[in-house]
Amino acid sequence: MDTVSSELPEHVQRGNIWRLSVSQALAGANAVVVYATGAIVGDALAPSPVLATLPVSIFVVGMAASIMPVGMVARRHGRRTAFLLGAGAGVLAGLVATVAVLVASFWLFCLSTFLGGAYAAVVVSYRFAAADGVAPARRARALSLVMAGGVAAGVIGPQLVTWTMDLWPPVTFSATFVVQAVVAALSALLLLGVRLPPPTAAEQAGGRPLAVIARQPLFVAAVICGAVSYLVMNFLMTSAPLAMHLRGHSQASANLGLQWHVIAMYGPSFFTGNLITRFGASRVAAVGLVLTGVSVAVGLMGVEVLHFWWMLVLLGLGWNFGFLGASAMVLECHRPEEKTRVQSLNDFIVFGLMALGSFSSGGLLSAYGWERVLWVSFLPLTLAALALLVALRGHYRVAKPS
Repeated sequence: MDTVSSELPEHVQRGNIWRLSVSQALAGANAVVVYATGAIVGDALAPSPVLATLPVSIFVVGMAASIMPVGMVARRHGRRTAFLLGAGAGVLAGLVATVAVLVASFWLFCLSTFLGGAYAAVVVSYRFAAADGVAPARRARALSLVMAGGVAAGVIGPQLVTWTMDLWPPVTFSATFVVQAVVAALSALLLLGVRLPPPTAAEQAGGRPLAVIARQPLFVAAVICGAVSYLVMNFLMTSAPLAMHLRGHSQASANLGLQWHVIAMYGPSFFTGNLITRFGASRVAAVGLVLTGVSVAVGLMGVEVLHFWWMLVLLGLGWNFGFLGASAMVLECHRPEEKTRVQSLNDFIVFGLMALGSFSSGGLLSAYGWERVLWVSFLPLTLAALALLVALRGHYRVAKPS
């Protein structure tokens, strides 16, 4: 669907990719801090145990609420402006969280995670930005390489929590959130050097109506796969640290599980782009759904530390294939002038549904237990598999020459 747009010089493409990859790592570390601490701090500060995971859910709400405004800023003023605004929100997130734990304010902590979500809404566009000014045949690999920066996030984030959680006694995690703000500031300095094509007049006009684009079978399949991959991943990752805590496992064990989960999320990105080029984005996305289902099955086998760890690792692998496969499908659904609108619409739907999963996970875990959370995860996976099959069959039937 996308036609060839002007390409950036090779050295500029390489510079953009490494800057976006490192920024992805730093921003990913910020997100890991929220996931590793959100439910624990929430459990300590919330007026009711049912609200323990609300800060993490608010993080996802911040993402969903910010995606469309971020897209408008990028379309009118360029992606780099949006990137810098996002990094600023990340700095504020860390500072507000520090104040929140020092004064023991649950609702102020929720505000900090909303700001963190706004930062994350900008970060999810890094993968698409890497494809700007790149030849169509190389876009999936560029997108994948930027996502590979998350491998470092998997190491930095959990260890950042472990090393800093007790540095400012007697308030646990207060130093962690200060460092979180510093990491976001470092990311802003890197993003200043990103050079992307400025918005064209055609891009500012917007292209075809979104309703026309959204009716494409391939776009429908891409949104469903991306949404379910992120929904189930977040659904389980939000609950896992608290479930481990309730089972008597240590915070260090939960942090290590999250570390390997995030490494599994981003590590395959070094070759996922090649797999997409060779086998097709839809097949890679389908494999991601299968791996996610296997991770749920492993979680149902027991509640020892190893069960949680293996579940989190397989969940990360499933997310990588499912989400990157779906993202590559989106690149095939729009013209150059439509990219920011279509990409923002996709991410808005994905993270809007993800927010629902995040909200429901805390209530399910509190009311019914970890096993019920796992069983419920099979429902969206089954629906996604069916929807992907139906949507792709419709796409190929339309595309088949008479």
